[in-house]
Amino acid sequence: MPKTKTTEYTSTAKWLHWGMALVWMTSWTLGILATHWRDELNPHHELTFLHKALASTLLLMVVVRVAWRLKNRPPALPDSMTVAMKRGAMVGHVLLYAIALIALPVSGWYWSSVADKPILVAGLFFLPPLVDPDPDLYDLAKYIHTWTSWFCGALVGGHLLIALKHQLIDKDNILAGMLPKVRR
Repeated sequence: MPKTKTTEYTSTAKWLHWGMALVWMTSWTLGILATHWRDELNPHHELTFLHKALASTLLLMVVVRVAWRLKNRPPALPDSMTVAMKRGAMVGHVLLYAIALIALPVSGWYWSSVADKPILVAGLFFLPPLVDPDPDLYDLAKYIHTWTSWFCGALVGGHLLIALKHQLIDKDNILAGMLPKVRR
């Protein structure tokens, strides 16, 4: 009997995807609020603390997600997609993992390290500093983290728009395959 072609991700993959999306978007928003409205919304750095506590968990979550992905193949992309579109999807996902889920949190960790500011992961344990404190590197570290953050915002926004295009225009059920099942 021929093997049926799955169009859905596993429940674990869905939980990891949406959980990480929620953590990432919340952390990203908190980071913007904490820096751009520091005096009004973050005078005692509570938002910064929460931003770091959430963002740092992404480093742990990405390890779990990549391990799951290596053991569980995702569903095949629709045949309606061209080879170039499939390649673009692969490149886009690699960029999301490499930059939004790894480089952005690491750049924040680096910035905190040069500033000699601790990072308490989810309120449970401290990350060790990546480098020794160095006030001379503070502005460079801030610049790297800030611009990586804005680039990631564009990446995630593009990911969202492409997912909506697949659902609303192409009607190819790619987004539906990542949505949680609703029990009746």
